Amino acid sequence: MASVAAMTESLGTVLREAAREVPDRDFLRMRSGSWTYSEFADEVWIVAAALRERGVAYGDRVSLLLPNCVEFVVAWFALAEIGAVAAPVNTSFVESMLRDAIDLVESDWIILHERFAENFNSLDPAPARVRNVVFVGGEPSRLSRPGWRVATYDSLRIQGGELHVDSTEVRGRDTCLILYTSGTTGRAKAAMISHCFALTQARVTITGLGLNDKDVLYCPYPLFHLDASIMTVVCALVLRGVAAIGERFSVTKYWEEVRELGATVFDFMGATLTMLWKQPPSPLDRQHSARLGWGVPLPSWAPEFEARFGCRLIELYGATEVGAIIFPPVGESLRPGSCGKAAAQYQLELHDEDGYVVPVGEPGELVVRPLAPSILMSGYYGMPYETQAACTDLWFHTGDIMRIDEDDYFYFVGRRKDIIRRRGENISANLIEEMLTAHPGVLECAVIGVPSELTEEEVMACIVVREDVGRLDPAELLAYCETRMARYMVPRFIRFLPVLPKTPTDKVEKFRLKHEGVTSDTWDRENAQGSING
Repeated sequence: MASVAAMTESLGTVLREAAREVPDRDFLRMRSGSWTYSEFADEVWIVAAALRERGVAYGDRVSLLLPNCVEFVVAWFALAEIGAVAAPVNTSFVESMLRDAIDLVESDWIILHERFAENFNSLDPAPARVRNVVFVGGEPSRLSRPGWRVATYDSLRIQGGELHVDSTEVRGRDTCLILYTSGTTGRAKAAMISHCFALTQARVTITGLGLNDKDVLYCPYPLFHLDASIMTVVCALVLRGVAAIGERFSVTKYWEEVRELGATVFDFMGATLTMLWKQPPSPLDRQHSARLGWGVPLPSWAPEFEARFGCRLIELYGATEVGAIIFPPVGESLRPGSCGKAAAQYQLELHDEDGYVVPVGEPGELVVRPLAPSILMSGYYGMPYETQAACTDLWFHTGDIMRIDEDDYFYFVGRRKDIIRRRGENISANLIEEMLTAHPGVLECAVIGVPSELTEEEVMACIVVREDVGRLDPAELLAYCETRMARYMVPRFIRFLPVLPKTPTDKVEKFRLKHEGVTSDTWDRENAQGSING
């Protein structure tokens, strides 16, 4: 349970404690370098003082468009130190998706890496409120919009200064991070994460996974995801352990990076684990210090993976809005197909469509209540109706279908939301449909998830072509998608149909399309084959 003291605890107070207790221990480790707790804390305080001097104030939202780099973590903690909010944007977002994500949280500031400068600078119109840019990685010569005030990250570090923070200014319930999550409406939703959420989730994860202060927590996934930001960086901070952050996932360099960074714990997403498993066996397969891997889903061949690579795998359950809330009990044997039991800080039930608890063994929607203040998301920024819809009847509704057995073990069944899970990303089918139907040759379309050989799903678009167009080249349609969508959203499969199956009320019967799946006339971009127009 959270105490009164927890309500005054923040990322800043915990960082100061850690810097006093273990100043010379590594906190953050990347292939580009490592930073001790005292080095990292000093950097945070310098940047926080400079940002506040330049006008960043308590409660301000600051967008981050950064790759995995030390500047990302420093900027987040520096903003948290002064009571501002980091809102990291998915770096795959382009055009209207990028602008809408920044505008949604009403950012006046953006911290921008040179790698994404051209993408950001070309937005037309520009984000509505952004007037201040901190540029990471060189001189911002390409940023030339009238009215923008541009500074380099290095100038903040040189400016320095002493930061004086009233400990009562930043409280546990204050938002420190905004994480974007997909929804069935297709609009990006901005989940507000408090200091208390971040720190409680770290402690829940530490207990649920049986972590200790000797652990080096490795994550190669983006820092704009919960896995890397909270379940790796904040976990390491609370543990006084090490957060080892990779720049990106690479199947060929994965174990090399695990070895180089000294990782003892890693997390996986279904497709990435499969890709590692499908690599040719090597004498180096066991030459690492990793003892534990956690993630979803746990494949049927997990025992063979464990035997080959010499580490244990476990499956848990979590979501951006609630964090990780179901873990297999530490020290017990895994139950096949189960993601474990509810963490003690949360009340979980399975409800039917009318809001009643379903019988043991029957599928129902997972709903969540916190047993302490501020340990779930605080709502979706700027979306009161979506927040209310997600939190009806005093429960947060996950949209995920599960069942529970007599011993309170949960088993994931499926998703109620029209969401496709591809390589760790939750993708809105509706959003892809909106973008595809904007193509002048597309009359209508339905986007579904189909099983992937890498586990999880692949994106498939079923398309009806306008009669006056007649034919569409799938390769041309793919090129169209690549300029308008994040890379993970681009369909792998394209199937042309004369009509889409529909109900009497004109709703597309996606279950029929899913049942048919990938057919002989489906175009597969990875094999570049199939019918051109079905």
